[in-house]
Amino acid sequence: MKRVIITLALIVSFGISNMAFGQAIGVKIGHINSAELLSLMPEVKDADNTLKAEAENLDKSYNAMVKEYQTKAQEIQNQIEAGTMDDLIRETKIKEIQETEKRIGEFQMSAQEKVAKRKEELYKPILEKADTAIKAVSEKEGYTYVLDSSLGVILFAGSDSVDILPEVKAQLGIQ
Repeated sequence: MKRVIITLALIVSFGISNMAFGQAIGVKIGHINSAELLSLMPEVKDADNTLKAEAENLDKSYNAMVKEYQTKAQEIQNQIEAGTMDDLIRETKIKEIQETEKRIGEFQMSAQEKVAKRKEELYKPILEKADTAIKAVSEKEGYTYVLDSSLGVILFAGSDSVDILPEVKAQLGIQ
């Protein structure tokens, strides 16, 4: 435990001394909460609505498959309990049910992959737009480094570190 505390103290003091040194040699540091920026962009809301609609369509298909499966399984269960099914037919019906279970599982995995891929497609231009705005503000304001505070990796943000979110919002035309 002492080692952890000592290590953290050294990291923080090293970071502070490097920031002081950086200021002395003209390093300008800014930070931005990219998650907050993205939440303010109207394009993200549009993308989320598109994803939601597509996911709902896939969910409807999935639910229809599950309902069909449950109906089939119940019919087979009723026939087995009634004793109206011979062994060969019962085995065949059980295999059909197992194949249906497998198809439902494959559909579910495929649907999740499709939604993830679609999200990536929809978010790519949004992320590029945000990145371009961040870079434009950084270059305009002369920042040497811009850190993302939403990632939780900033150990210390002194008074010399500037939050560039307002400038990036202005660059993107967000109120």
